Amino acid sequence: MKKTFYTFLLLLFYSLTLPAQFHKNADEKENINNFNKLGLAFSNIINFYVDEVNGEKIIENAIQGMLDKLDPHSSYTNAEETRRLNEPLEANFDGIGIQFNMLNDTLYIIQVISGGPSEKVGLLAGDRIIMVDDSVVAGVKMYSTDITKLIRGKKGTEVIIKVKRGNSTESNDLLTFKIIRDRIPVYSIDATYMADSKTGYIRLSRFSASSMDEFYKSFMKLKSQGMVNLILDLQENGGGYLNVAYALADQFLEKGKLIVYTQGHKFNRSDAVSTDNGLFKQGKLVVIVNEYSASASEIVAGAIQDWDRGVIVGRRTFGKGLVQRSIDLPDSSMIRLTVSRYYTPSGRNIQKPYENGNMEAYIQDFHERYQKGEFMSADSIHFPDSLKFSTLRSQRTVYGGGGIMPDIFVPIDSTRNTDYHFRLVRNGLLSRMAMTYLDKNRLDLNNRYPHFEAYNENFTISEDILQQLVSMAEEDKIEFVEEQFNQSKEFISLQLKALIARDLFEMSEYFEVINQKNDSYRKALQIINEEGQYEKILNGG
Repeated sequence: MKKTFYTFLLLLFYSLTLPAQFHKNADEKENINNFNKLGLAFSNIINFYVDEVNGEKIIENAIQGMLDKLDPHSSYTNAEETRRLNEPLEANFDGIGIQFNMLNDTLYIIQVISGGPSEKVGLLAGDRIIMVDDSVVAGVKMYSTDITKLIRGKKGTEVIIKVKRGNSTESNDLLTFKIIRDRIPVYSIDATYMADSKTGYIRLSRFSASSMDEFYKSFMKLKSQGMVNLILDLQENGGGYLNVAYALADQFLEKGKLIVYTQGHKFNRSDAVSTDNGLFKQGKLVVIVNEYSASASEIVAGAIQDWDRGVIVGRRTFGKGLVQRSIDLPDSSMIRLTVSRYYTPSGRNIQKPYENGNMEAYIQDFHERYQKGEFMSADSIHFPDSLKFSTLRSQRTVYGGGGIMPDIFVPIDSTRNTDYHFRLVRNGLLSRMAMTYLDKNRLDLNNRYPHFEAYNENFTISEDILQQLVSMAEEDKIEFVEEQFNQSKEFISLQLKALIARDLFEMSEYFEVINQKNDSYRKALQIINEEGQYEKILNGG
């Protein structure tokens, strides 16, 4: 009876979800035959396989197998995975602060949540998780729910994550991160402050359900403080709800401007057009992006660039121009099916190239860009003439074919990064040192620096604090390398100061400190404040 039920359930689901136009398709007979073939295979496995099999798992594997061969962003998640996937956009939760996806027995980090424990120790999108504590999770048959049980835990507990980064195949190249689980922040705006007397700064980490309410509050706060110009920071913003991207872009454009359009084989063109409700239609606007800015971030950046509304600063974005539709299944599982591509107002599709079914190559594209020097020099980025487009006001040249290329390129500052510094970060030692110092000095710090302005101007990381950090590292078997320490010393001190500020004050103060050495941020301020430079860029000069 149970076996018959599985077959009936599959056929019933098919008949209920099949689009009406399918029955009118000229290939109807062939499609029905193909589906019958799938149903027959399922029925025979259930009825005749040598061992007892789990029908639910077979169906899940079949769905996942079909989606894997389509594109890198169509996916299936079971009920528990669906709930976990939506948490960063909708609710608070305890954990380590990552979104991940299991693909071909490989666990990829797809986003590191800003302000979460994983970001603090230096985990990155694209890292492959190999081990969680003593459990190997790579190359074994595990579902995301099983891995989630290993990763999740109560606030304050520790978990050891070992990852592979880049395309290394050496078994001894695993990077080990000690992570203290914490309450994961749900706010999508990390920082709001006045960068100078006339320039506001807003950092948006994701496009969540609350983003526009948060943006309105942040904007009005800055406006009350005399904001005339705005820096919008979308670095590391991996996207989120597309309707929120439309709403954010709408804040900067005049009424009737195309924000983005979507189109697919089964879906006619659909346009998102700006309204008359924008909060910031005038004033200098600079948007900061980097290689981790994706999807909804690229919609906003693309619309602003195509209409010559603002200057895009940073490095080429990720390149995700595929639109997924969430299809809820009866058991609360979900299919995210790519149904169309999105195009910027000038007609650019910025989805980077991919080979159907080859997720490894898709992921490695990011690391190949790094190896080719793309993050260091704009000259290493080459676009064919076929991908050349023009902006809609000043006819400046822009490019499609893989991300948004900024108007002003800012390379990664590799001079401050050393292996010694990297080991400190990935072992959580900077965060631990900041907390150790705060535990001993919190009362004194609160008395000396009741306001952030005094802290930012007068507090410095002493040599004694740095030596305590070195000693702490040696206790963790991290050998001191004087040359590398001296090379990274200034940045280590800045990070410690920022981490202490975050605990004493708020997340905004963390970024107000750390941005002092953020080259893209400093370039944005320069463009706004240097007379004529902003206008020259937008006019193609």
